[in-house]
Amino acid sequence: MKPSHPAAHILFLVLLFSLFALPAGILVLVGLAPGWRFPDLWPEQFSFAGIEFLITHREQIVSSLVSSFLYSLATVFVTLCMCLTPAAAFARQRFPGKRLLEALVLTPALVPPMTFAMGLHMVFIKLSLADTAAGVVLILALFSYPYMFRALVAGFQTMGEGYRVCARNLGAGNIAIFRQVELPLLVPAMIAGGSVVFLVAFSEYFLVFLMGGGNVPSFTGFLMPLLASSNRSLAAVLTLIFLLLPILLFFMLDWGLMRSYRKKGMI
Repeated sequence: MKPSHPAAHILFLVLLFSLFALPAGILVLVGLAPGWRFPDLWPEQFSFAGIEFLITHREQIVSSLVSSFLYSLATVFVTLCMCLTPAAAFARQRFPGKRLLEALVLTPALVPPMTFAMGLHMVFIKLSLADTAAGVVLILALFSYPYMFRALVAGFQTMGEGYRVCARNLGAGNIAIFRQVELPLLVPAMIAGGSVVFLVAFSEYFLVFLMGGGNVPSFTGFLMPLLASSNRSLAAVLTLIFLLLPILLFFMLDWGLMRSYRKKGMI
């Protein structure tokens, strides 16, 4: 088979980068030119009103960002704890009704958030979890755990039973096997599932608004009313901030993993 030309790879990367960079560039222009309208190909005048609003209300914006970041990380941790044991069982064991049970486990990913949340809202009220940060984390974890579950199942299947059997033959117990053998090998699967869970939790508006009752600040709760308003400049600026935080987090995560793997001599 004839290898593809390097120019084709470069062209593909340029095209891929353009697909991601073009919408961000449009947002930058809209943020600096609130009066930009069709059919003008280029804004006639620029304004820094959106940036000025950002500076003026920086405390409220930072507070909502920090809140969204923290409850999203907490959601990742809760889903990880929820899915480790079931994922191991589904990956390693065969039993009657496994496919049906797996389909039921993945149901929250298929049900609309509104339907899912309205059914649990009354339960959360009776458990005194409504209008609390714990309730927000729990509802987000219940809604997004299928993504972590599928990633961990794939991780356990890729790992296989060989490492576990070897460790047990060397005298390791269940806890030692999990901590020293399985957990390091599951890091890629945990990162894959955790990334999706974080994005789902960070970008969710309705579930946070319903279960938080306005008591739990969220960046989506700050952003959504502006997206529906006529202030396109401010909405564009806040949307860019909304995109920036997950990107920075993933770059930091990638940097930390590469550094850890280099220390262990894995790359």
